[in-house]
Amino acid sequence: MDRDYIVFEEYKMYTEQKENFIDRNFKTNKFYMAAIVLLIIAMIYTNNVLFLGRLSATLIFALFGIAASALWWMNVDSYNTLIRIKYSDVIEKIEEKLPIHPFTAESKAIQEYRNKKVFMFSDIQKFIALISALFFFAIIVSELSPLCISIYEKVMSLKSGI
Repeated sequence: MDRDYIVFEEYKMYTEQKENFIDRNFKTNKFYMAAIVLLIIAMIYTNNVLFLGRLSATLIFALFGIAASALWWMNVDSYNTLIRIKYSDVIEKIEEKLPIHPFTAESKAIQEYRNKKVFMFSDIQKFIALISALFFFAIIVSELSPLCISIYEKVMSLKSGI
């Protein structure tokens, strides 16, 4: 077998694997978006449910929402890092042995575009994860505020009774 043919077949195989990896990234993002929507729906339908006399279901679901948002953010970072490695460290090195370099050209174009401070899809994903985390954090604060005020009032009444 011709060496150029083998290099080209390896290149094709690797670029297909990279595309499958990107598809898996999109599926993962769909999972996190669905999880966050389900948590919000769960918070709506369990608004008045209390656990242990004080902890509301809303608070518990909001804590899960913060965790899901943080995991989503980290997942986006991990996928971006791995995709960049697949581009620059592997595909571009294989392309050096080929007559044309489409991924190298694409990578340079993306970098130039990114230098213009334009939001990329991964930035949008991170933004949504951040907004959802802030939303759940606000819910947590609103759920914990009455609890903290009631504890403070009890402590103050105990102090004044002494």
